[in-house]
Formats: sequence, C-alpha cells, structure tokens
Amino acid sequence: MTGLLAAVALVVVLALVVVWVTWPERRLMALEGPDRQALSSRDRARMADAVAAARWAPAHDEVDGRTRVLLRRSCTGLDGLPLVLEERVFGEFPADDPAWEARFTETMAGARFRCRYLNDEEGPA
Repeated sequence: MTGLLAAVALVVVLALVVVWVTWPERRLMALEGPDRQALSSRDRARMADAVAAARWAPAHDEVDGRTRVLLRRSCTGLDGLPLVLEERVFGEFPADDPAWEARFTETMAGARFRCRYLNDEEGPA
C-alpha cells in the first residue's frame, strides 16, 4: 500500500516538474500557434514601422557571476513596452574582478561606439 502511494506521489511530482520546466515554451507556443489571433492590418503596419525604426543600444546584465555588456536592437511593441529583437554579447568579465569599474567603463564605451556604427550602417530611423 505504501509502495503504491509512493509511486503515485512520484508520478505526480514528475508531472509537476515537466509542467514547470515546459511552461515558458508552452506560453510561447500559445502566442505563435495556429489558435492565436492574427493582428489587424493596422497593427501589422504599426509593428512593421516599429521594427523598421528599431535601434541598437548598449545594455548590461550579470549572469552566473559574470558581467555581460550587450548590444540590443529593440523597438516599442504594440503594448508600449520595449521589444528586444536581437541581442549580442559584446564583452564579458567576472563580476568580482578588482578592476571591474575600469573594465566596465571601457567595454561600455566600446559597446556605445559599436551601437552608433550599427545604427549608422542600417540608415536613419
């Protein structure tokens, strides 16, 4: 009897883990799937204009104890929130580096320069 309860509990726990791990992908599939509601032609045109006007900008974050300096191409989505279209890692270094401030300043300056170059290369917004 206790073996059966343990087996049922194990199956339930495994099912919950599978749902928890795949939840973000399920949400994305719901947004992209055949059941999603298509954008109106007006919204499609607004989104196309926003994507055409997308600009590169420097950004940074910290992942696994490393500071990353990023190049992000983004625009404003239909909901008014920023929409990241592309992201590239420009440079990274340990977050606990004794020379963090100097490395961060230098890498961000390089990222700003690169973003200006990319924006100029793609033409005026």
